[in-house]
Formats: sequence, C-alpha cells, structure tokens
Amino acid sequence: MTSATPAPPTAPPPSAPAPGPAPAATSLAPTGRGLWRRARWYLLTAVLALLAAVVLAAVNGDRRYPPLDPRSYDATGSHAVVALLQRQGLKVDPVTDPAARPAGAATLVLPEPDLLTPEQLAAVAAARPARLVLVSPGPTALSALAPGVRLSDENGGVPYARVRSTDPGCSLPEAVRAGSAHVGGLLYTAGSRGEGCYPRGHGYPLVTVPTGRGTDVVVLGSGEFLTNELLKKDGNAALGLGLLGAQPHVAWHLPDYTAPVAEGGRKSFRDFIPEGWTWAAVQLAVAVVLAALWRARRLGPVVSENLPVVVRASETTEGRARLYRRAKARGRAADVLRRATAHRVAPALGVPTAAGAPDPTALCAAVADRLPERSAGDVRALLYGPPPTDDAALLRLADDLDALERQVRKP
Repeated sequence: MTSATPAPPTAPPPSAPAPGPAPAATSLAPTGRGLWRRARWYLLTAVLALLAAVVLAAVNGDRRYPPLDPRSYDATGSHAVVALLQRQGLKVDPVTDPAARPAGAATLVLPEPDLLTPEQLAAVAAARPARLVLVSPGPTALSALAPGVRLSDENGGVPYARVRSTDPGCSLPEAVRAGSAHVGGLLYTAGSRGEGCYPRGHGYPLVTVPTGRGTDVVVLGSGEFLTNELLKKDGNAALGLGLLGAQPHVAWHLPDYTAPVAEGGRKSFRDFIPEGWTWAAVQLAVAVVLAALWRARRLGPVVSENLPVVVRASETTEGRARLYRRAKARGRAADVLRRATAHRVAPALGVPTAAGAPDPTALCAAVADRLPERSAGDVRALLYGPPPTDDAALLRLADDLDALERQVRKP
C-alpha cells in the first residue's frame, strides 16, 4: 500500500491593490494670480502712458500761452506783430493793469475786455488812452468804452461771420492802405459817429469811433489777422501796424483768464442754441437711459461660466453646414469645399501655392495630366465653376469633389 503524496501548499491569492486617494477637485474659477498674470502687461502699458503724459505736460506746461499773447511764438500768438512794431521804433509793453496810465500818448490793446470788472472798465474809460483797441467786446464792454457801437444781432442782423479775406469798403486810412485783410468774428453796427470797415452782411468786423480830445476806439470782431499764422497774408500786417502803431507807445493788456466773465459780456456757443434744442437733448438723454434699463432687465444679468467643452469635428462641420443652409449660402459653401479640395490636391500633384492658393491654370493642367479621362476644362468647371443653384446641385458638387480627390491620390 503506497501512501499518497501530500499536495504542495498553494500560495494565497494576491490581494487587490489598495485604492489610492481620490483626486482632488480642480476649481475652474479665475484666481488672483491668474488675473494678475493676464492684466500685468496692460497695467504696465497704462502706467507708462500716464507717466509719459505727465512728463510731457510738465515739460510743455510753461510754454503755453493764450491766443493773441504778445509773448507767444505759437500760431495763435501775436509776437510777430509786436516785433514789427518794435522794429519801427515803437515801445510795446505787456501790462496786467489795464487802467494804468502810461507816460505820453499810447495805444491800449484789450484782447478780452469782457473779462474786466465794471470798475476796471470805468477806470479804462477814465484813463483816456490815445487809442483804445477792443478785440471781440460784448455789450457791457461796448457800453462802457465804445458808446454807440452795438452787436449787429440787436438789430436783427448776423452776429458772427467766418474769418476770411475781405475788401475794406470804407475810407479809414489804415484800412485803405492795407487793402484786403482776414477779418471776421463778431459783427457790430457803427452807430451815428463811428465808421465801419470790411462789411459782412448787416455788420462790420472793424468799427472806429472818435471819443473826443483826439482819442478814438477801434472795435475788432476778431484778432486773428494779428496772429503769427495770418499776419503774412494779404494786408494783415499793414492793417495791424496801422491800427496799433498810431502812437509811439503800445500797452498790451494780458487778460486774467481765471476771472469770471461779466454779466451780459461775451456770448458763448450755448447762447446761440435755441431753447427748444436744449429740452430736446434732455428728452433724448432720458429716452436713451430708459431704453438701456429696459434692455438690461430684459436680458438679465451677465453670467460667466468656465467649462471645459470638447466639441467633435463632425459636430462643428454639421453646425456650420446648418448655418449655410439656413442662410441659403450655397455659393459660400461651394467655395469652401472647392478651396479645401484644391489645397489638398495641390501638394499631391506638386503644384506650388502662391499667396495661399495654387494657381488655377497649373492645378487644372496637373489634374488633367494625372487623370487622362478628365480634361482641363472639366476640372476647371468642377474646381472654379459657378455656384450651385440648389441643395441637390451642392450635394452633387461635394460628391464630385470627393471622387476627384480619391482619383488624384489613387489614380
């Protein structure tokens, strides 16, 4: 009797690997670090632009002068006429007090008489300069310094005229010697004692009024003919020298532009806008605000959501195809199909591309050479023919293009 051989011990089954820790959830919300990374270059550009603007303002801030400033070399300044007056031996002094009485006979130039207070206007009238030149004065300055002269709109005329070359049309010696000049601006009436020159419509941009005791007042609707830019044109220089150089001394007032304009003084642009237009603009603004509120409530608040979305290429193709079909853009769809086929077939035939597309003649010839059963004319009609007229023709075109591409790749 033989004893049974004991079976070898079996190894225990391998234990299943212990499950690892669950992956941590990843937040797709924008973080502060990501926002800073995206916005830092824009912020740096904005800071550099701001610094450049500050530097330019600091460098050029002390070189800017108001219009008709005798110290200014800018196009709107009047240093050129001052230099001509000084070359003729006249003394030109910028003054800040218009009522200061200069020594000897003098001409006082007031570029902005409407900025003077009633007390200053009365002091200028009491000083009695030999010649007083007012540039664009309003009703208050006219009543105080040029009695009898009024704005032409008070008589129903045109209150303003564009500055352009105009003939004198008067007997004033300074205007006759100068001839045509660039005048315009506010228009005035000459009154019973004054004389108007360079007529424009129902008024004059230049009026002279004698005030007695050998003194006179010159009223100018605009001083642009005295600027550095226009002084060299027509008779502007002669007119400026004649009006300002009548006396050996010229006192040029430097206005204080920070002072408020006197009541009833120079009119602003809003004074010429009818009252009804202001109410119309207010109503239009209210309508725009109401429409914006209505649209904002109808559309609801803006919701942003960052989701990782993977779209299959077939879905994208079907979506674009539906858009083409809805818009009935058969020509556009056919052009896309033909262009894609040409781009895929050209490398297989060794046809180079120029400006992003193969040459049509070379491509058609290469296809006809590869496929003897197709002529170059048939290939051109297929690849560059007219757009299909209906959906069935578009489908046939797509099938023909697929067949052509298969034949070219595997003739």
